[in-house]
Amino acid sequence: MHQLTLAEIARGLADKKFSSEELTRVLLARITQLDPQLNSFISLTEELALQQAQAADARRAKGETGALLGAPIAHKDLFCTQGIRTSCGSKMLDNFKAPYDATVVAKLAAAGAVTLGKTNMDEFAMGSANESSYYGAVKNPWNLEHVPGGSSGGSAAAVAARLLPAATATDTGGSIRQPAAFTNLTGLKPTYGRVSRWGMIAYASSLDQGGPLARTAEDCAILLQGMAGFDANDSTSIDEPVPDYSASLNGSLQGLRIGVPKEYFSEGLDPRIAELIHNSVKELQKLGAVVKEISLPNMQHAIPAYYVIAPAEASSNLSRFDGVRFGYRCEDPKDLTDLYKRSRGEGFGAEVQRRIMVGAYALSAGYYDAYYLKAQKIRRLVKNDFMAAFNEVDIILGPTTPNPAWKLGAKNSDPVAAYLEDVYTITANLAGLPGLSMPAGFVDGLPVGVQLLAPYFQEGRLLNVAHQYQLNTDWHTRTPTGF
Repeated sequence: MHQLTLAEIARGLADKKFSSEELTRVLLARITQLDPQLNSFISLTEELALQQAQAADARRAKGETGALLGAPIAHKDLFCTQGIRTSCGSKMLDNFKAPYDATVVAKLAAAGAVTLGKTNMDEFAMGSANESSYYGAVKNPWNLEHVPGGSSGGSAAAVAARLLPAATATDTGGSIRQPAAFTNLTGLKPTYGRVSRWGMIAYASSLDQGGPLARTAEDCAILLQGMAGFDANDSTSIDEPVPDYSASLNGSLQGLRIGVPKEYFSEGLDPRIAELIHNSVKELQKLGAVVKEISLPNMQHAIPAYYVIAPAEASSNLSRFDGVRFGYRCEDPKDLTDLYKRSRGEGFGAEVQRRIMVGAYALSAGYYDAYYLKAQKIRRLVKNDFMAAFNEVDIILGPTTPNPAWKLGAKNSDPVAAYLEDVYTITANLAGLPGLSMPAGFVDGLPVGVQLLAPYFQEGRLLNVAHQYQLNTDWHTRTPTGF
């Protein structure tokens, strides 16, 4: 049962081959047995899962249908879940039980999805390796000595190891797509505003976006269908109709115009990954796509702009965690200043403290214009590059990451080296565009992803291209040894 995709589970439940409760018990047992190797879960919600599974079986018995009805998933541990610890991977929120459900959680629960637990993540979603979590690093099931990517590494590792078929995740600078690439999954970052951020603990509000992680584009379409939609509680939510993503999967790629930016193939890219990306292009050409070289001239400025904007927003968002209102509070503070300093100093890890300090500096008097304002101007230039490119092509294709997953601890002493791994993903967040990573091969036994970018609200096009690619390749079917 653990090898079934979301789509196969939906068909199996509809055909009464098994019940949601049976499937849920199998997966809960599998998580208990195998997750100690991976550390992909922070909390298991067995009681809730069985209640939801039984309720889903009862709904099906009454004739109700739905692709997510009775399907087991997990939530990244920054989506608030009522009455359940929502830690954001931090000591600061280790004791926090959310008093309400995030919109994404509520929508998926209403669709009948079964929540198996909350997955591990980089603290407050800050990281590219899932090593900054208060609960310890997550291991990559393809090689337990390597990182699974971050910040959604727990969701990625759990799905890749077949502990469950799909999971929710979030992407601020590549945190869905990069873990997908590192663990041989399909991961989709929707257009900014497509999925509600209400109840999703914020890192950088103008960049954060929730989305699905699964093994196939077909499964991502199913999960995104349940997550997407306008939410009046979220002022950044876009009131745009949600199409039937599954219905567009089988469209022809004949005449599809694919742009390949020349800036993607610089000396920083592992040549073995470059070869796999070119192989992916050839596969899509066989399906009728037309390929054209394009240019994104301001891509080189994206990383410095991102690492000013994101920390600046983080310093503002995380100011609420002060030891007074909720979260961690230090023992026996001498006075209010001591309470603030020690609660934040003890409650936040090193990477979070680093980004808060960078962000506060960039926003401080005398530096706002020099750093934050300039970064926002670069952001507009990056967006303009994409708008010009999409006048010529339908989608943009390139590598998801410049290198395969690195060894645990390899970049801990050099944070900038880890930041540079986001070079291909952060531009989509700066521009608010949808992006997808799909499996494209292996280097030294470690998975490699190819990234697709599309114009606003064209998630269906990305899923269509990825699905057609996956019908003609088998990279996404490979399973890590031992799982």
